[in-house]
Amino acid sequence: MENVFKYYEFSDFFIDESGAFSGKEIAYTELNAQHFLIFEKEKEQYNLYVARFVSKKEIGQQAPEILELLVENYDKSIPEHRVVLRKYLY
Repeated sequence: MENVFKYYEFSDFFIDESGAFSGKEIAYTELNAQHFLIFEKEKEQYNLYVARFVSKKEIGQQAPEILELLVENYDKSIPEHRVVLRKYLY
């Protein structure tokens, strides 16, 4: 998974303090000024979300305006999971 995070330029993981991700660790990459892809880390499982925030500074601090689960238990070896990620980034 580290290669996925580096390749798609996700931030380092940090603790969510907004309550939207139940205090779990999250990492994000920017789609545009208000839309972001977020990986939520729970032990060795990763969930992928798309979210809308007023600004990047709110990630992990405020609940998102919109939050949609794209892939539960992301697995880079599953082609459908990779397609979902690429769909948003390209």
